Amino acid sequence: MPPVTLTVNEKQRTTEVESRTLLVELLRDHLDLTGTHVGCDTSQCGACTVLVDGRSVKSCTILAVDVAGSEVTTIEGIAGPGELHPMQAAFKEHHGLQCGFCTPGMVMGALDLAARSADPSEAEVREWLEGNLCRCTGYHNIVLAVQEGARAMGGAS
Repeated sequence: MPPVTLTVNEKQRTTEVESRTLLVELLRDHLDLTGTHVGCDTSQCGACTVLVDGRSVKSCTILAVDVAGSEVTTIEGIAGPGELHPMQAAFKEHHGLQCGFCTPGMVMGALDLAARSADPSEAEVREWLEGNLCRCTGYHNIVLAVQEGARAMGGAS
């Protein structure tokens, strides 16, 4: 098994994985970062979305060996202990969640959008998150949360 070295949540990590190991499996099963969820096993739901070198990626669609040397950020890495990232705070404020299963993927995708646009329109948010499915809510509050989070971030991640 080849060793894979990458930076996860600002810490360099090296672990041995089979060449067929998906990034989501590396995160959950090898590094115990279970905030990245597996929802569908078909790359349709977006629950496994993380940032790879600042870009949102469905971690069930990429092999761990393919991100060797990359910087990966999971939901666990966006705020300090006991703190909320501005995007997380906006989701809380606007009740942009119900069961919460899709929320980590939604937040991670929203961070990528917010880094690109400090004031995304409703249409931009809906288009950006179309690959992130929520089975509990309509998307109205999620859209409001993403817009407020992006404004609070000011175009920064």
